[in-house]
Amino acid sequence: MVAAEIRRAPAPRLIDSAGFRFAVFFAVMFLLGGVAFAGIVWWNTAGGLDRQTDAAIRADVAALMQRYRDAGRAGVEQAIIFRLQRDGDSQDLYRLTDAAGRQIAGNLADTPDELDGPAPEAEALRWLRAPLVREGALTEARLYRADLANGDRLIVGRDVEERLRLRELLGRGLGWAASASCLIALIGALLLRRALQSRLRPAAETVQAIAQGDLSQRVPLSGKEDEFDRLGRTLNAMLDRIGTLMAGIRGVSDAIAHDLRTPVARARGRLEEALDGDAETMRRAIETGLADLDGMTRIFQAVLRITEAEAGARRAAFASLDLAPLLADAAELYDAIAEARGVALRVDLPESLPLTGDRDLLLQAVANLLDNAVKFSPAGGIIRLSAGLSAGALRITVADEGPGLSPADRARAGERFFRADSARATPGYGLGLSLVRAVAGLHGGELVLADTRPGASPPGLSATLILPPHLSPAAEG
Repeated sequence: MVAAEIRRAPAPRLIDSAGFRFAVFFAVMFLLGGVAFAGIVWWNTAGGLDRQTDAAIRADVAALMQRYRDAGRAGVEQAIIFRLQRDGDSQDLYRLTDAAGRQIAGNLADTPDELDGPAPEAEALRWLRAPLVREGALTEARLYRADLANGDRLIVGRDVEERLRLRELLGRGLGWAASASCLIALIGALLLRRALQSRLRPAAETVQAIAQGDLSQRVPLSGKEDEFDRLGRTLNAMLDRIGTLMAGIRGVSDAIAHDLRTPVARARGRLEEALDGDAETMRRAIETGLADLDGMTRIFQAVLRITEAEAGARRAAFASLDLAPLLADAAELYDAIAEARGVALRVDLPESLPLTGDRDLLLQAVANLLDNAVKFSPAGGIIRLSAGLSAGALRITVADEGPGLSPADRARAGERFFRADSARATPGYGLGLSLVRAVAGLHGGELVLADTRPGASPPGLSATLILPPHLSPAAEG
């Protein structure tokens, strides 16, 4: 399995992949853990034996020096003889010589050259690890030199050959363990890389299919609810949003082409008719053409305002304002229009509605709602404009008694250029509610559409613009 994985991935691609880097990181961390474990084991075993040996030698030297101070050379000689008789394992080494170098007591025949000569000044120079020949066999000893006050020289040591064998055995075991750890780390790293590739492969294949034009593809989820599933769910949400935007772009493009085709054809036809007419006919044709061009300009301006609102480009124009006078101005403007169509406009506004937002866009949104209400209200109908704070949100409601919208049409009312069947005969471009919804989104709110009189005929339409107040500190005070 591992060999097949290595053969499948060429070396440059293997080294450059993120899975390989994760795998190497995993292997290095595993090996570092193994090295730390081996160091701790070595310190507590082989190192502990060495420290124990040195501590025993120091204690023995200290006891013999005290014996010399109590009983002189004879006391030291007797102590050495007693210790050698008690040493059943023949591990202890002693040598007591006089100032001339003659051996007085002990089982160590020769003094190593490193410990010969004048008394060393540094403590480290009194220690020596040296090979010795004992009973015809080569062994190793740990020795310490101490100089007595009368000029005698005392060497105390231990045969550490058994400890060296134990250290060698321990080192061999750690070596095999390190080799096994390296192999396990390599296999684990390759398995980790393969697991990462298997979990990321569906996302890569989905992205590749989308790059080739199939926007319907989505990242499959494993159901484990792990990091990869959360990443896949986020990617799918992003793809859904992109699909919605692309569908909207296609719909907007089709709607613009459809809505502009009629005024362009009409303007062209009138201009062609004016070519053979008199000056007055040409003048009327030009005026009509200018009106058509102005209508097309308004379409593009409305689309641009909606795009700016949806992109949040107008947030820099946010400022503290009082919405009550703004709503009163809009009501005064449309009151005359409503009266001319035989419709009554009723206003219910508080004295003050502090808000932070874009004054021009909010005025345009309310004007669009009032304009729709006036256009679709029957003669003798009533339009109500009300506003106030409710449930921690600012609500602006425009309610009419017109034909209203079906639930299916209300769901699509915020789409650009969408017009219900009942509104086909009414002048307009289907951008009014799109702008209102975009302005609501820009201010962190929403547009809610409902029947003014549920169950009645006609039910009317109630459009409520819900905005968070964002009260300024002065207004809150």
